[in-house]
Amino acid sequence: HASESALEFNRIGNDCINCHLDDFSATTSPNHQNAGFSVNCEECHRGDGFDWSSENIDHAFFPLEKGHQIQDCASCHTAGDFSNTPTDCFACHQADYENTLNPNHQNADISTGCVECHTTDVGWMPAEFAQHDGLFPIYSGRHEGEWAQCADCHNNPSNYAEFMCISCHVNPETDEEHGGVSGYAYENTACLACHPTGNADDSFDHNNTNFPLTGGHQNTDCILCHAGGYQGTPTDCEACHTTDFNNTANPNHQVLGLPTDCAACHTTEPGWNPASFGIHDDYYALHGEHAAIANDCAACHDGDYNNTPNTCFGCHQDDYGQTTNPNHASSQFSTDCQSCHTETAWIPSSFDHDNIYPIRGAHVAIANDCAACHNGDYNNTPNTCFGCHASDYNQTVSPNHSAAQFPTNCESCHTETAWTPANFDHDGSFPIYSGKHQGEWNECVDCHTTAGNFEVFSCIDCHEHDNPQQLANEHNGVSQYVYESNACYACHPNGRE
Repeated sequence: HASESALEFNRIGNDCINCHLDDFSATTSPNHQNAGFSVNCEECHRGDGFDWSSENIDHAFFPLEKGHQIQDCASCHTAGDFSNTPTDCFACHQADYENTLNPNHQNADISTGCVECHTTDVGWMPAEFAQHDGLFPIYSGRHEGEWAQCADCHNNPSNYAEFMCISCHVNPETDEEHGGVSGYAYENTACLACHPTGNADDSFDHNNTNFPLTGGHQNTDCILCHAGGYQGTPTDCEACHTTDFNNTANPNHQVLGLPTDCAACHTTEPGWNPASFGIHDDYYALHGEHAAIANDCAACHDGDYNNTPNTCFGCHQDDYGQTTNPNHASSQFSTDCQSCHTETAWIPSSFDHDNIYPIRGAHVAIANDCAACHNGDYNNTPNTCFGCHASDYNQTVSPNHSAAQFPTNCESCHTETAWTPANFDHDGSFPIYSGKHQGEWNECVDCHTTAGNFEVFSCIDCHEHDNPQQLANEHNGVSQYVYESNACYACHPNGRE
């Protein structure tokens, strides 16, 4: 700018940007425009050189204090990239976090928010783990200022859940101080259980809280539940046992949509067993014989709780297939077991017999005696009267149905109430249920005296007809009169005189 020139210049402003706008716009590392840098170049650059180097950058967007007061921009702005440099601590110091062993930040699951414990002082020290007081007060209370190193209490650098009380609180003094204290044990977690704030006058009984320790909780290390401190520890089962719930595969709690309230089924006994599935009725109600196996889960589930069917046939398919009396499969009985059976037992069963053969009259008396008709064979049982009563037909001698060639259609004479009285259409041949001879006879043999031949009948063996002379006198003058039954019928086909 100090050089002279004979050239004639147009009047322009004397601000840097008036000449260096192109430089400003073309700069990409960092991109001045995208970053919204000031156009007042001299805020960062001096005019006594022409390489744009800077020792005077306004770093207000990320104050360079203490350990950050360095002039080597590349130590943070690697590869000359000024546009995408992160401003959070962990983005630059991830390697420091991961390589720190005392304490091991990763194993202890320490926050990646560096400023929660550290300042910008060189060397990361002094540091203050402010969250520690939520677990055990070391920056306040009885133990304030007692320790400078984590290892003073945490002698296992790979596991900061472990801690030591008895390295400082030695015996026999500690035992003597706790004489008569119920449940006292010279053990680190026992110390913390009774002295969670580190004060000597702490007297902590978990059973006086809203979460008494029972079952498997009685021997659990405090830190397993209070990993995040003692304040605000949840008391619902799910808060601690979500992983158990999600990882349980038999039954799969998630797939079945089981409630996350563990206490609904489980006690605090170790191992989650025994469990009481009180909401079984929401899935399948246990009644009758099923109630007797309510606690024998394997009887239905056989170790698989996810695919258990909830229909009768789903569990009893083998029973259905193996039943032979009657043979359900070959008879094509319904697989809806409850259409015949109850949950009390397989028998007695209620079979809608009317769909196949209605049971009425005398058949009602044997409705539950299946063998009376089926004789162990339910597949070929006939449904006609003669199909069952052929022997009755053949053995009947009064009248002899077979000899008389009576029809085998039993219901043409008989009802289902009983064999007798029977209604034989005798009036079609000779009226005995009406007319002059109504009510005269109860037995066929009264007229049909020749056994086995009901075409033979007798008229002259009855009442006044057994007197030949009397009948001859009565028929005096009757042309072609003969004292013979067929002659009687020929002239008196309806039995009238």
